[in-house]
Parts: sequence; C-alpha cells; structure tokens
Amino acid sequence: MKSIADVVRNGMCIGCGLCESVTDGRVTMVMTAAGGHRPSNTEFSPDEEATLLAGCPGNVVAAREEDGATIDPIWGAHRSMSMAWSGEPHVRHRAATGGVLTALARYLVDSGEASFVLQVCPDPTAPMRTVWTMSETVDEVLESAGSRYGPASVLGGLHRALDRNEPFAVIGKPCDLNAVHGLAQVDSRVDELCVARLTMVCGGTSRLTKSQAVLDELGFLESEVSLFSYRGNGNPGPTRVEATGGRVHERNYLNMWSDEDGWDLETRCKFCPDALGEASDVSAADAWPGGAPTGDDEGFNAIVVRTKTGEQMVRGAVASGHLVVGADVTPEQFNTFQPHQIRKKYALAARLAGLRDAGVDTIDTTNLRVDELGQNLDADTFEHERAGAQTRAVAGRFAE
Repeated sequence: MKSIADVVRNGMCIGCGLCESVTDGRVTMVMTAAGGHRPSNTEFSPDEEATLLAGCPGNVVAAREEDGATIDPIWGAHRSMSMAWSGEPHVRHRAATGGVLTALARYLVDSGEASFVLQVCPDPTAPMRTVWTMSETVDEVLESAGSRYGPASVLGGLHRALDRNEPFAVIGKPCDLNAVHGLAQVDSRVDELCVARLTMVCGGTSRLTKSQAVLDELGFLESEVSLFSYRGNGNPGPTRVEATGGRVHERNYLNMWSDEDGWDLETRCKFCPDALGEASDVSAADAWPGGAPTGDDEGFNAIVVRTKTGEQMVRGAVASGHLVVGADVTPEQFNTFQPHQIRKKYALAARLAGLRDAGVDTIDTTNLRVDELGQNLDADTFEHERAGAQTRAVAGRFAE
C-alpha cells in the first residue's frame, strides 16, 4: 500500500502500536467506536511513513528464514514441535493454557539474558482494557500472565525499549512479531537488542465490543469493573468479572469464546497470512484435539520452536526448572489441535484474490506459501471464498 492511511482505510490495521512507537508518541493509539485500536491520525513525515510501511503488518508480512529448519506447508519453519508447560505449578495454573510464554519470559529475566520483557497487561485504571508494559522482574512477568481478548498495542513501547539499549524479549501476537521483523530490515537495533520473540498461535483479535456486550448483559458499567480476567486460573479457566459491591460473574470458556463467529474479530484477522507465528522464536498453541477443550485440566501447550535462539532458550528454561517439555508433536497432530487455522490458511489465497478483484490493496506476503496452499482448494470452494470476500469488499464491509 502507498500509505498508512491506505492500511487503515482498507481495514487492514490491527492496532499493533508501531505508529505510536515510530513517532515517539506524537501519534497515539486510540479506541474507536467500533472497539479497535487505531492511530490517532495518519499524518507522518516521509521518513516515518517509509519506516512504518516497512514494518506495518497491515502492509507486509514475512516469515523469518534461518538455515537448518524443516518447513511444513502449514506450520512453516520448525526445529522441534512438542508438548510443554511451566515447571512452576503456580505459574502453570495462573497463565493461559500451560504458561509456556510466561515460563520462557521468567527464565529470560531470571537468567539475565533479557533485562526486561515488552508485553501487555491489564490497564490498572480500566482492567477490561490492555496496555503495554516492560516487565523487569519475574514477579512483574507473572502479573501480566494470561490471555487478553481485545485490542492490544504492545509495539507502542517498542522504540522506548530500543532506546534503553539493553537486551529484551517481546511477547506479542503473530502480527506484532511480523512488525518487529519488518522493522528490523530498516532499524539494525532490533536484531541487536531484541534477543527473544515469543508468540501465541492466534485465533484473532476481538474488538472491545465483545467484552462490552458481557458487561451490558450483566448490567455492569465499565467504570465499576475491578477485574476482567479472560482466561487462566486453570486451563482454559473461566472468564471472570469482578465489580464494585462484591459482584462477581464467571463464564466458562466454551460459552464465552468457542464460537469464533461471535468474537467480533478485526477485519485484518480474517485475512491474516500468519496467525501461526512464523516471525517468532517460539510459538505456543492450545493443544485441544478437535480445536476446543472438553473441560479444565492442569494446562498443556503445544509449542513450535522455530530458530536456534528458540532452541537455546527452551533448553535453558528446562535446565533451570522454569519449563517442562513433554512428548514430541507432529504437524499432523498440530492440525487436529487447530483445525480452524488450517481452514483459514487454505482459504487465504482465495480471500485475498476477492479483495484484489474488488480493487482493494492487500497485504504483501513473503515465504508464507499462501498461493501454494490456495492451489489445494477445490475450484468450487476457492470461488466461494473469493466471491464472498469480493462481495463484502464492494459493499464496504471491510473499509473504515
């Protein structure tokens, strides 16, 4: 695309926060009426615009390449795949699923390999919402544990992290790490200082309207909410809302999150070329055969270790007791854990074709095998996906 304004206008902005970071806060991320984070304006200098377009995950997405990895058509580069979970029972219980990302982050800080972790946490003044933070201790890492289902702009803090000139790790959505990888092409500090990149396999970013609908149903005002926990405290754990006057409401995972059609997903998520985290060192996924839990358990992640850095990090975390690695997992098993991801991966080429047929600029993808996977769709399914995207685009369903 020619500008960040184009990205936003075409519905491809995911609100990662890179605009805020590159402009050192002159442009901020704001909540829209539709419930997503967007830049407060799209007026940038030529240098800022060039830097942003190089990293913006609504414009370009590329897999990281490293010799020695096996390439799976769906899951991309991997050096190993296995089950894993936090070696600390209290972390495993509190964190989403098995706590792998929290465990690795705690190891990095505890060992001194990272001075801090750039991640997200509940907004102290509005806990249904999410803000970025820099966690400098293992306790601070744990305070940020758990899933955040809603807008999250972790990269709003990226340039402040780089300006500290210290080694750091980042935990973000796959699209956030796509932006980190893209920015590294124009800012050498990224590869020098960002020593670990961790992500979850992502089902999509829901708009804040999903959570607001729960409050409306309960008759709670957001200003009354003191805690909004989306998952965790068990696997998958309940969504728990606490409000003034001692009011508490819990809703189980299947009731709250199992129906993806009801998530009110961001438009870009429906066209995401990399929900599996191919720009990460380690990706962590829910490991539920069939794609949904049948009840709570102790917590298990399936992990994809993609890089040499990821291998070394996992070995160190296991040796220190922060992480436990279990049985190997095959790509075919991963497919059964994440069947919705497989369907979307195969459909993406058709959906992007539909956007182009409607005259909409699309995300430029590199080394993500989008066209090759699309060729595996039968002609009727491809046309159904293509025509559906084209019709919605022409009707203005995706534009902002």
